[in-house]
Amino acid sequence: MASKRFDPVKFVEKYGVVLASGNGPVPNVAESVACEPIRGSWWGHKRSHEIFAALNLIEDSPDVLCFRLVAKKVTFVHRRLWPALVRLAETLGKDRLAAVKQEHTRTGAHRNVVTPFPKWVSADVKKKAAALDADTARAQLGAWVSP
Repeated sequence: MASKRFDPVKFVEKYGVVLASGNGPVPNVAESVACEPIRGSWWGHKRSHEIFAALNLIEDSPDVLCFRLVAKKVTFVHRRLWPALVRLAETLGKDRLAAVKQEHTRTGAHRNVVTPFPKWVSADVKKKAAALDADTARAQLGAWVSP
């Protein structure tokens, strides 16, 4: 089974920018776990538990941040591309660069904890971002970034 070998964090690392689910200009985790297109919500898919587990592994990774970045959908970005995001902050919009982390409450509910841009940006990422020109940053992020 392909989904047994699927490493969701490696998937994000490989593509750099991915959606949690839904259609868009970048790959998405849910369909990659399901090994097929998903019609409707992934919660109703026969592999929903595997998709949920994959999304949790990604969210728990220190190498991945979550944003509402691509088409305002839940978007995961690998650490290697954080400098490109910072470099293009003015173009992308600081509101889209607020990092979102799901937290489990004592009652079992989930809530989103939002870290506004640039509070999540480390000194190292700022330094790397300053060394990038805008065209290089766009090329690193991919075609979904409009010039």
